[in-house]
Amino acid sequence: MIQFTLKCANDHHFDSWFQSGSAFEKLHAAGMVGCSVCGSTDVNKAMMAPRVSTADKADKPATPPAKPKLTEPANPAEQALSELKKYVEKNSDYVGTNFANEARAIHTGDAPQRPIWGETRGDEAKKLIDDGVPIAPLPFTPTRKSN
Repeated sequence: MIQFTLKCANDHHFDSWFQSGSAFEKLHAAGMVGCSVCGSTDVNKAMMAPRVSTADKADKPATPPAKPKLTEPANPAEQALSELKKYVEKNSDYVGTNFANEARAIHTGDAPQRPIWGETRGDEAKKLIDDGVPIAPLPFTPTRKSN
């Protein structure tokens, strides 16, 4: 596996893993490498520092490098997701794993109309969609499940 820092035509920088350098080239040529922020397939490798492994353990630092803090969003897309998560958590009811049942009950009028969010299996979500229940996936997990 190899990690490349990539940059799209809109100047978004992101990292991605590939099986090999040639695997990246093959996927890139097929237009299958897209920006993780805007989706553009006009993506190229960005300048990056190589990671070189040495056999001599004396070259390794005595203490591990500090881990990056994950308290602040790193880019506008992460900021937008953070704001969306705050909005959803503030303005809707979390119904947990009972989402499918509660969404169906609201849709049929057996429960009061209100915004909800929660978790469900893929097959349950497909049944809701097939039955005309308006649902959409959210790009985050509940705060209570975040590390």
